[in-house]
Amino acid sequence: METTHSTVPGAGVLHDCQTRDGQQFHILVARSSGGREIFVYDPAEPDRVVARIVLEEDEADEVAELLHSRPITDRIAELERRVARLAGSGR
Repeated sequence: METTHSTVPGAGVLHDCQTRDGQQFHILVARSSGGREIFVYDPAEPDRVVARIVLEEDEADEVAELLHSRPITDRIAELERRVARLAGSGR
């Protein structure tokens, strides 16, 4: 996926995303509230927004967790194993 970002004065940071097959969406991270807005664009008319989804900060966290390939508990356990291996190899 190709991703770029830019600052929107007074609003926050806009992340422009395009998937391998050309689907476009933008994520606006609000500077003041930490909330997110997701804008989905029409593949036939790339300038036309077909959906706008507004997420509070905690809702964005839930969606991010769903999108991860592995649950956070599995990722933390893997990090703990790596740290233990590194700590053990330093002795």
